[in-house]
Amino acid sequence: QFKMDLLHNNGVLIIQHLQKDYRAYQDFLNFMSHVGDPRNIFSIYFPLWFQLNQVVGTKMIWVAVIGDWFNLIFKWILFGHRPYWWVQETMFYPNQSSPCLEQFPITCETGPGSPSGHAMGSSCVWYVMVTAALSYTVGWKDKSAVTLHRLTWSFLWSIFWIIQISVCISRVFIATHFPHQVILGVFAGMLVAEAFEHTPAIQTASLRMYIKINLFLFIFALGFYLVLKLLDIDLLWSVPKAKKWCANPDWINIDTTPFAGLVRNLGALFGLGLGINSEMFITSCKGKNSCKISFRILCIAASLATLQLYNFVKIPSHTEYLFYILSFCKSAAMPLTVVALVPYCVHLFMRTTEKKLN
Repeated sequence: QFKMDLLHNNGVLIIQHLQKDYRAYQDFLNFMSHVGDPRNIFSIYFPLWFQLNQVVGTKMIWVAVIGDWFNLIFKWILFGHRPYWWVQETMFYPNQSSPCLEQFPITCETGPGSPSGHAMGSSCVWYVMVTAALSYTVGWKDKSAVTLHRLTWSFLWSIFWIIQISVCISRVFIATHFPHQVILGVFAGMLVAEAFEHTPAIQTASLRMYIKINLFLFIFALGFYLVLKLLDIDLLWSVPKAKKWCANPDWINIDTTPFAGLVRNLGALFGLGLGINSEMFITSCKGKNSCKISFRILCIAASLATLQLYNFVKIPSHTEYLFYILSFCKSAAMPLTVVALVPYCVHLFMRTTEKKLN
């Protein structure tokens, strides 16, 4: 326990240093924290990549969902504290006042802190994007092409690490994670993404398989929670701590609770399975228009615009179970929109336009 407290104390010193000397970069660091938000995978990265390359887009959702599920299980096992409440409750400072850490509107995450979900989600999705981009250049044989591949490799992985380091610093800066928690998150995310590089079966999964995977993930997580609860171990121990020590009660959001993330991810995976196995997807994304650049550009633009409208849909949080049900439905609707609804509407629009021209 003393070694862990010492590790946390060193983390607090780093946070204090960042908050003191990097104040001028506060807006940028807050922005990078938003960049690492796993929810951006479904609303920004996925719509872009799915219309460009359906294999990469599908893999991205699987990596994000399974990665976040592992993140939840790890959080429940590791019982990681967050800096903004640890400094208030630790006995490491018995004869002096606890260090003062500034809080921000995005500080008050309610789940356990280790490993960082933002760092893990960011490394997952960016690992998939970088490896996908490099796959287009890996087969080049002539000397100049090999040199270009190496330069591209160096450039893309440099971008990858710049983004991961920036996300990690931002999460530490706002006092929502200790340094070791974000480092663990980055490498855990890379491991999950690498595992899916060797899992081609997800590309041909049926709707029944999607439902089975969804049920397994939900039943395992719920069963794990209930078994430990029977053993008098409360896996939601972090929620009252967050509510107690958050500087502003309005910053507490039910959307950051462990089960909220689980429901959101299961909804996204179900929506992907429903969309890929739908007739609308087969008609539009497997039809003759799917090879046209104009079709893909229209799908990207329409998908991004439509998904931004989902941000205006506010789910009522006064009833917890109702919130989870509606959150699942909203999350399922997003990939379904990208995979089936938008491409099908674009397909009908282009077909109607072609008929008029003829």
